[in-house]
Parts: sequence; structure tokens; C-alpha cells
Amino acid sequence: MCNVPTINRIYLNKNLQTYFIDELHGITSGEQLYNSLHTASPTSIRINPNKIDYGLQLPQVLWCEQGYYLPQRPKFTLDPAFHAGAYYVQEASSMFLEHIVKPLATRPLKVLDLCAAPGGKSTQLISLMQRGSLLIANEVIQSRAHILSENVIKWGKSNCVVTNNDPKDFGFLEGFFDIVVVDAPCSGEGMFRKDPQAINEWSEAHVDLCSKRQTRILHDIWDCVAPGGTLIYSTCTYNQKENEDVVAAFLQQTGAECAHIPLQQEWKVVEHEKNGAVCYRFFPHKTQGEGFCVSVIHKRDGKEFVPPRKTPKSVDISIIEQKNRLHYSNLITDESIVYERQKGVMWSFSKNYRKLLLDIYAHCRVVHAGIPLVETIGHKLNPLPGLAFASSFNQTILPKYEVDLPTALRYFKKEALTLENLPSKGWIHLTYQGISIGFVKNIGNRANNPYPAAWAIKMNLQPELMWSIVEYR
Repeated sequence: MCNVPTINRIYLNKNLQTYFIDELHGITSGEQLYNSLHTASPTSIRINPNKIDYGLQLPQVLWCEQGYYLPQRPKFTLDPAFHAGAYYVQEASSMFLEHIVKPLATRPLKVLDLCAAPGGKSTQLISLMQRGSLLIANEVIQSRAHILSENVIKWGKSNCVVTNNDPKDFGFLEGFFDIVVVDAPCSGEGMFRKDPQAINEWSEAHVDLCSKRQTRILHDIWDCVAPGGTLIYSTCTYNQKENEDVVAAFLQQTGAECAHIPLQQEWKVVEHEKNGAVCYRFFPHKTQGEGFCVSVIHKRDGKEFVPPRKTPKSVDISIIEQKNRLHYSNLITDESIVYERQKGVMWSFSKNYRKLLLDIYAHCRVVHAGIPLVETIGHKLNPLPGLAFASSFNQTILPKYEVDLPTALRYFKKEALTLENLPSKGWIHLTYQGISIGFVKNIGNRANNPYPAAWAIKMNLQPELMWSIVEYR
């Protein structure tokens, strides 16, 4: 929780309360917003419907069918279901994306999440999209792109590519995307209550810098939106300079128009229009969540996407031909293609975008595409942890072994496990509360643990803090 002296200090000669009153005049009460910064932040999660196919006995986020509030903030690191991608810890206000996208997801969509890390909106989009859709989740900062990759792999869908590129790099996909989501880097005023670091980094000069960067990002990616497509622009800040003013200037420069989104009165979301820019605003004194602002921009015209005539050859992957793919076909239950990236490492990817995958690899820095299946060593197939997280994983191919809470956390801490009454030697599929969590190789006196060291739990396993979201069934 933020204290008043710290907040006032970063605003220098401008009292925070006065700042909000001036900045939000005609939109909401700056005084009430100021007072709300001294209340506790709610904790919310969004479940993965492919892994938790039941409702939770928790208060629901009103605008998101799969969103829930927790009574207090637990140690998420000490819940195996969290590591298995069974849910995502996401700020409730930003879950409003579901209300925008769901009416559009009545057919397969091609979607770009441009500023995607750490993965909240990407995993939400994956859950909303129909079979035959494609998501490219991009993050310009390399370290954050790898965090995004981990979260997307754990979510378990093969129709997603994670890239590490500047917005301008997607020019080869002009007119391609039905939806582009730009959750733009911002000054972070909406996170003051939750993140003290956001307060320390705030300045009026930073607000100005952010608004210029946001405008550049929108213009850099606009050509990639298909005619009739949608650009969703959002920030987690309050000021109009980064919200209404950015959107209004963009509309004037492009001839685009904002869409109106239906609201329910009990949500207490504020619709504000300024110079044609329609913004949907979330304030912590009105809604149970942090500060958030979103606009939905409709593209009326533009160039249609033209697929490349030639398939790129100089890419560092090779797609396994159909006759050889049968070697891997029993691993998964869908009809994805299989491709090899690093030597001996096989991945599955949506067959609908086989040719496009090569083009993406030719133009982008791809962190991953699809689902990691197996590593091949001679004639042996060693299952990779990502296979266990995949919603298409064929769970009948290996012996299954249910573990308890402490054992599941020891697996995610990458400890060698001693498991009693294992069904056989060799590879064993582990589950916790019916949720697939990974594989171990039983060698008799112990079970070797291949869980990636980069993903492993670093903290000590404190028994008194262990818990799981499944307790709320």
C-alpha cells in the first residue's frame, strides 16, 4: 500500500489529489480516486478452461466468465496448479478484454498481441479463440519475451507463436490480422496502489515520452490490421494524454473510428468520449480492480493480405513430412504439423498455418512456435515438459501417477523424486488433482526429473504456506 508522503513527493509541486481532479475533470472524481489509492488491492485470477473445467466457489469478475477474486493473496509459487498453467494471476480490470473479443470470436481469427509479456492477455486470447485461429504474441524486450514464452507453453495450445520483435518488423503481414491488441507501455498511474515502483518511476516528462511512444507503436502496426479489422488499444494509466488524446490524434490521422462497447450498469465502468476517442475506464474507487483504460478502433479500409508467392528456404526449422510424422502422431490428439527446430527437438504447430510458419521464421526472432513435444536420441523419444501442459497431449500413451501437494511442488523445484509403487520403469506421466504437471523417468531407486531449470521454483518449500486453487472447487 502506498503512503501519502511518498506519492506527494514524486509529484513535486503538484498535489496528487489536485492532479487527479484536474486531469479527470468530467470523467470521474479525482478526490475519490486519490482516496482509493490507500485501500488494499484485490487479488484476481483467470482459470484455464482446458485444465479447470468447473466453476470455483469464489466471487466472480463481473466482465469475465473465467475470472475470480481470491479472499487474500497467497504464495502462488507454492501451488502446483499455478505452475501447470491451470490459471493465470491477472489484474481484474484488464480481463475486460474478454468482453471485447468474445463477440468477434465467432469464427477463426488471426490475432497479434503486440506488447504481450508477461502473458495475461495472450493466454486470455488463446482461451477465447476458436479452432483454426492463430495468435502471434510479441514482446520487444528479450528477457520478458522468454517469460511470455514459458506462460504461453504452460497454457497448452499449439496455435501460438511467441516473437521478440519491434512493431515495424511485422510489415510483411500487411492486412493480415483480424485483431491487433496493443497493451501499450505507459506511465503506470493505474498501478500506483499495487506497485510502489510505478510511483518511483513516474514524472510528467515520462508521461509525455510514453504518449509519443504509444503513438509511434499504433502507426507502426496499423497497416497490419486487415480491412474491417479491429485494433484494441489499452493502458494502465489515468491521464488523458496517454489515452483519449493518443486515440483522438490517431483517429484523425488515419480516418479510423472508435467502436462503442455495451456495458452493464453494475460493472461501474466509465465510458468517456473526447474528440471521437471512446475510452472505457476502470477506477479503483468504482470497480474492483486497478486503473485501466481501453479503446476499440475499427479499420474501415486498407490493403488485403497477399500471401508470399515463394516459400522462404533460409529458415532454421524443417517440417517433418507426413509419412515420417506418423512416428509422433500418437503423442497428440490433434492434427498439427510436426517440425524440428534445434537438432532432435520436435514441436507441433497448427496445420492451418504451415506455410505462414516458415515466413514468420524468415522475418521474425521466434522464441517458440507451438508445443515442444519430444527430444529424439537415436530411436528413443524423451517427452519434453511442454508436452504435459498441452491440451492436445494424448494422456493414454504413458503410465499415469497421481502425486500429492508436497511431491508436486518438489517436482516443480526440479528435485529427484522417490515415488512408491510406480507402475513401471521408464517414463511416467505425473498428475496433481487430475491436472497434468509433467514427466519423470523411473530408474528404479529414484525418478529423474527433466523439468527445466529456468522454470524451477527457487524459494524454499514452506509446508505451512502450501496450497492449491483446487481447494475452491
